[in-house]
Amino acid sequence: MNEPVSVREVMNREYVGASESDDLLKTTELLVREDEPTALVLRGNTPVGVLSRADVLAFLVSGGDPATATVGEVMTESVPSISPDTRLQEARDTMLSRSAAWMLVAEDDEPLGTVTEHDILATARLESEATTAAEETPIAAMDQAGQGEAVDESVREQGICAGCGTLTQSLASDNGQVLCADCRDV
Repeated sequence: MNEPVSVREVMNREYVGASESDDLLKTTELLVREDEPTALVLRGNTPVGVLSRADVLAFLVSGGDPATATVGEVMTESVPSISPDTRLQEARDTMLSRSAAWMLVAEDDEPLGTVTEHDILATARLESEATTAAEETPIAAMDQAGQGEAVDESVREQGICAGCGTLTQSLASDNGQVLCADCRDV
């Protein structure tokens, strides 16, 4: 049985940060350039809000002027957060209950990184309570599936590499990310 995986093991340690007084247009350009959906708004080192692309779009639709606006005028003040020691299954459930695509990972009110839906989906294989394909025989797989033929193990044990997005069987945790053999060798 695999050990439970925590958010700390899969979180992204880099995120786009902004302050309330930052220029909205420049911050939006940064989000586009970095291909990030949100910026964490900080007052010093304390998270005070989130600026999402949806926030910017709603501001523009309401007739706001992005040339004179600041991040603080447009941001959403709530910051969905989670502890780095939270298990992935609990993180997934929390994200679903809050309808959040990502959450801030924080410890003692200090931001450590973010975790996204993709991070959780890409590492679902690690959190699985199934035994590894190497330990399981085709007959055992057949019995578990309750079918008259063996289950294709390559389908059962696949996951998505956080580095390249490839669907693969050879995932392993490396420096907080779940990577395929090719990405771990780089």
